[in-house]
Amino acid sequence: MNKEQKHDLVIALAEQMKEYGNFYITDTSNLTVAKINSIRRKCFESDIVIQVAKNSLIQKAMEASEGDYTAIYDVLKGSSSILFSKSATAPAKLIKQLRKAGSEKPIIKAAYIDSAIFIGDNQLDTLINLKSKEQLIGEVIGLLQSPAKNVVSALQSGGTILAGVVKTLQERG
Repeated sequence: MNKEQKHDLVIALAEQMKEYGNFYITDTSNLTVAKINSIRRKCFESDIVIQVAKNSLIQKAMEASEGDYTAIYDVLKGSSSILFSKSATAPAKLIKQLRKAGSEKPIIKAAYIDSAIFIGDNQLDTLINLKSKEQLIGEVIGLLQSPAKNVVSALQSGGTILAGVVKTLQERG
């Protein structure tokens, strides 16, 4: 790979980091070609983009894109693959599925999810259970609507009582 190709790869990786907003750096070393091809096929089926790159190029792509990735630099050792996905949990779910099928790898080195960094393979279950921004916003809206609905419901059901209370207060005043 010449300098220009490396530069193009760094630019492409940096653009993918910005576009997807979520990526996992994994270890897929010592896997057979058949296993790698199987993982690639499953990634494609799950709308996950998998890219193998040298650690130095991954770090340069991180430095070229927006975001603070310094905590990830320490895990950039050995063989690394990057899994890009619009869904924060899709790569973690795929890795879990591969493990249930008997594969030890890929192993999660690090994950970057909407500016949060998760280091280590022990974070797999945490990553699977993450909620998307849309889910969290929906929950917050539901929580905000609940008290308002209770007030409206109480006013509607107790409208005559409330009117009676207001009338009594006016008569006393």
